[in-house]
Amino acid sequence: MSKTIIISNRLPLQISIENNHLDVTPSVGGLATGLKSFHKDGDSIWIGWPGLTEEEIPENLKDEVQKKAREENCVAVHLTSDEIDGFYYGFSNRTIWPLFHYFMEYTESDDQFWKSYQEVNQKYADEILEHYEDGDVIWVHDYQLLLVPKMIREKAPEAVIGFFNHIPFPSYEVFRTLPWREKVLEGVLGTDLIGFHTYDYERHFLSSVSRILRHQVDFNEVTLPDRIVKVDSFPMGIDYKKFEQAALDHFKSTSENQSELQRRLDHHLEATPEAKMILSIDRLDYTKGIAHRIRAYEYFLDKNPEYIEKVRLVMLAVPSRSNVPQYRRLKREVDELVGRINGKFSTVSWTPIWYFYRSMPFENLIDLYTTCEIALLTPIRDGMNLVAKEYVATRTDRTGVLILSEMAGAAHEMNEALIINPNNFEQVAEALKTAFHMPKEEQMERNKMLQKRLRRYSVEKWAQDFMKALRGTKENRDSFKATRITSEISEEIMEQFKKAKKKILFIDYDGTLVNFVNKPEDAEPDADLKELIRTLNSSEDTHVILISGRDKNTLGSWWRDIPVELISEHGVWMRQIDGEWELSENVKSEWMDAVRPVIENFVDRTPGTFIEEKNYSLAWHYRKADPQLGEIRANELSNVLKELISNRGLSVLEGNKVLEIKSSDVNKGKACTKKLVGENYDFIFAIGDDWTDEYMFQELPETAYTVKVGIRKTSARYYVEGTPKVRTLLEKFRDNL
Repeated sequence: MSKTIIISNRLPLQISIENNHLDVTPSVGGLATGLKSFHKDGDSIWIGWPGLTEEEIPENLKDEVQKKAREENCVAVHLTSDEIDGFYYGFSNRTIWPLFHYFMEYTESDDQFWKSYQEVNQKYADEILEHYEDGDVIWVHDYQLLLVPKMIREKAPEAVIGFFNHIPFPSYEVFRTLPWREKVLEGVLGTDLIGFHTYDYERHFLSSVSRILRHQVDFNEVTLPDRIVKVDSFPMGIDYKKFEQAALDHFKSTSENQSELQRRLDHHLEATPEAKMILSIDRLDYTKGIAHRIRAYEYFLDKNPEYIEKVRLVMLAVPSRSNVPQYRRLKREVDELVGRINGKFSTVSWTPIWYFYRSMPFENLIDLYTTCEIALLTPIRDGMNLVAKEYVATRTDRTGVLILSEMAGAAHEMNEALIINPNNFEQVAEALKTAFHMPKEEQMERNKMLQKRLRRYSVEKWAQDFMKALRGTKENRDSFKATRITSEISEEIMEQFKKAKKKILFIDYDGTLVNFVNKPEDAEPDADLKELIRTLNSSEDTHVILISGRDKNTLGSWWRDIPVELISEHGVWMRQIDGEWELSENVKSEWMDAVRPVIENFVDRTPGTFIEEKNYSLAWHYRKADPQLGEIRANELSNVLKELISNRGLSVLEGNKVLEIKSSDVNKGKACTKKLVGENYDFIFAIGDDWTDEYMFQELPETAYTVKVGIRKTSARYYVEGTPKVRTLLEKFRDNL
């Protein structure tokens, strides 16, 4: 029976060692809670680091750690302190974390960090492959493991792999500054489905893939030679019932059962009954905008002194990554700001900021959520921000006002909150005034809508939706129209090839025999390819035809020493072996003078594009242009040209990063069928990668072996993943002559 393999940097376990005794308890939190149903109720394992380095675990307890983890259906990946320093505190948190949150000034590009990151990602991948069996579904989580998907794919090409990024993905202009940008993108693209919290992050990722790797991006799909990768947004929810019930239980508790924190909160409420408490909860991280928030609060009090002694900022900062320099500096800055502002505004019975620098147990979080009438959450950049959702879930009487930064992923689905720009102190101050005076009826109406949405789209629903979409990618892969040429199908084709008495092979050139290049003149065939074609065509019963959109002069010069028949410009020209070029159709070129200036105008407006002029056609290449601009201009030019040539017997062919204008009476399909007239071929093979090759696949007999290069919608019966597979297939033909 297939299982789900969940992979994250940390296991959903808290492991501690005291007096040579091992204590293991389940973690609580977003990811652990969200995947609980898959992990506990189904057949699954969770792979991750147990939280202790190899040096911290006594030798006699190492097997026990693994045993305890297995009891919770977990597998521990053991890491040394050096690996944690380089992989986690280094590349993950001093390179990826600041860059993805737009703190480029904090981003470090260290080769040793990168080397450690690669090695540890491989360690995780090896552990996954150790437990992977055919049919398993793999779900990789977060920025610490960006390279893992490709590492798995290389060893298990048929695996169903998902990846979810829990932090923002930056814009192309920011991401492109990463020295290892190609490797990171290629690593993530080892998946079948990539998930982000918001459409903005999804859009940024697709833009980077398109611009940096130059892969074809259609809506939310990336077309690779061997797969189609789907990219989508799945806003993560919370365990709504857990927080709602905890709040209900909180209000039922007696004074004897109250926590010490709740007693202190109640004391402040009794001492200043008109004062409202403003809640601020974050990890102490520079992305959370804590220093900005304190300054905005100071601005609010400076501008509105009438609120002195009527508001109190209850600020919880949870310690985080205290060994990273930026975090230590932030801690000093926050301490100094709190001290200065408390000194500036405090009265005998009131301090403006009540500051906690520590972690708090769950029950104390509920104390804060249920007591504070206003929540002020102003991250500079945040993947989601679940605190905002937790706060709303605990407001069981539907009172309370949430002030939320527009830079948090949660802001996209929490429009009923007061949405602010965290850098605009005036806006934050106005939001605080609005929250302070908001009527209860309005608070309840806003929270009613928020709670309804959060209850419906819980963390369990988030996980279910992602897994459903991930499993759907396998169904889409399995239902693809063309059939991948496996080793079994390849053998079947070779059997028919050997049996046949008369064979013909139609072979496209660019994108089939050779990869695409930025300059068309750089795609000259290598010596091995020439020799392969020569050998294939040396047999009396085998007829090889190279059929290309290339101009006759270029194609002819490249293959002048090889005895092979050529068809150029999509069927305009034909050259027999050792013969001269001949026109296959009665085509005209007078139209070119009228169309050329139109295309030249688009060349001038679109950097990186150029015109290729053939004898009877014009081609506009935009492979080197900015991908998004190129697609926009291509669509615009296509529409202009279709209108211009509508009554001229011409057509616009939309190829791979090229538009070509040519006679409507000429295409590869017609050229191929001409070669079959009067001949009795009992084996017909055609292979190509482009839209122009579809004419060939459609016109040839149903018994022909038609093959598309790459995964795209096609009329071909079969497909192969890329040019290396084409070469392998042709070599098999050679070996079976």
